[in-house]
Amino acid sequence: MKAVTLHAKSVIYTLLVLIPGLCFSQEAKVTLGNRNIALNDVFTITLTVSNESIKSYSGFPEIRSFNKVGTSSQTSTNIMNNKVSVTQSIIQNYQPTKEGTFTIPDFSITVNDKTLKITGMSVTVGPPRQRNANNPFGDDIFEEFFGRKTAPTEFVEVKDDAFFSLSTSKDQVYVGEGFHVELAFYVSETNRAEMQFYDLTTQLGDILKKVKPKNCWEENFNISEITRVPVVMNGKPYVQYKIYEADFFPLSVEDVRFPAVGLNMIKYKVAKNPSFFSTNRQQDFKMFNTRTKVVRVKALPPHPLKDQVAVGVFKLEDAGVSSSATAGKALPFTIKITGIGNISSLPEPQIINQDLFEVYPPNIRQNINRNQGYVSGSKAFDYFIAPKEPGTIPLSSAFSWIYFNTSKNRYDTLQPKSVLQVGGQSQRDKAIQNSDLGPFYGRIDKESNTLVSLKKPKEYKVWYNIALGLAVFLVLGMMIKRANKPHGF
Repeated sequence: MKAVTLHAKSVIYTLLVLIPGLCFSQEAKVTLGNRNIALNDVFTITLTVSNESIKSYSGFPEIRSFNKVGTSSQTSTNIMNNKVSVTQSIIQNYQPTKEGTFTIPDFSITVNDKTLKITGMSVTVGPPRQRNANNPFGDDIFEEFFGRKTAPTEFVEVKDDAFFSLSTSKDQVYVGEGFHVELAFYVSETNRAEMQFYDLTTQLGDILKKVKPKNCWEENFNISEITRVPVVMNGKPYVQYKIYEADFFPLSVEDVRFPAVGLNMIKYKVAKNPSFFSTNRQQDFKMFNTRTKVVRVKALPPHPLKDQVAVGVFKLEDAGVSSSATAGKALPFTIKITGIGNISSLPEPQIINQDLFEVYPPNIRQNINRNQGYVSGSKAFDYFIAPKEPGTIPLSSAFSWIYFNTSKNRYDTLQPKSVLQVGGQSQRDKAIQNSDLGPFYGRIDKESNTLVSLKKPKEYKVWYNIALGLAVFLVLGMMIKRANKPHGF
């Protein structure tokens, strides 16, 4: 078959070279199959390119409740009015798995760097269709030609050399330390069993519900296309098909457990006695399972800030500040933290000396990179600071950033290196003058130096008159009592 194809290509090439007046206007289109098919029929999606060969094209879509059952190709050449037109088609066949009405969503296919957008449709799958007994392709035509008929084709299973695996970059981490997770299907280069992915979108959604731990921050690498990557494992060549990739950062001292999960693959049986015209393979399914995996999580060493610090490998950069400044005037200043770790959770630097600067809350910018099996990036804190005192002031005396360094297994303190030469006058006395010292000090300029009672005069007179009245009343009462007492002889 290969020799025939190469010969046909050489003939077409000769015609294209020798015949004048050729037309090379490329046309590409995608055609969908019938809207109504039987359960034992196939639905087709056909990619057709005219006046140019199909050099490359993206994969055909997965359709729920349909299985891909192989592709076929066609090439036709027409010569009319000294013009040669060549049409090449790739046909993807889909076998329905059950009866019903199914929706084929919109999709796109890229062919020769040109993207075609296709509108979906509904397909109704009815009961199996009864085959025509007189169909000459129902049996091997060579056997019918020689007047004998063989038994039904017997299919046997081919042993596969493949496995489904969940792997982690580390077996033990600190709280907050990241580790990489990959879910991938591996096929040996010597594998002879024919397999295909089956309804991968639905399966992956169910798998990730089981795999993703609840006590971790996730940074998903968002695989958009499954690619074939050659790898070597234990000295043996394999092909890796990676379907999920992420970094996880534990949020608590609790081991991260990944349960065993399964991936259902289409696996074909082959005919024991293959013939030229009859079907020589039969679709079947096989479940491939991962092994359980546990990543141990340990607490950070004792430290007053151990529940607040970042974990990873980082460095601090300071920029945007002028070497000269004036006391009381604000100027911009940026502290940028870069490195490997959970960039999203990096805390703000600490202000360790409030007497040196007036510091305004920062604007925050961050950049996250997910590649090569780890998460890296930067987080920038854009401040405005106003020095309070003139003189030479190193910014390390005002700011610090503490984190746990996983490469050294200890806490590190990062500080800016910039030094300010501050001119002008001290702002401390001005700050005191502008402060509100309370109502007592506010009356100093209005009162004399004579000591006075803080009680109001009218209130004092009222109580004085009440006390005086009570005293007079008591004296008068005693005098009246004595006057009425009888005198003795």
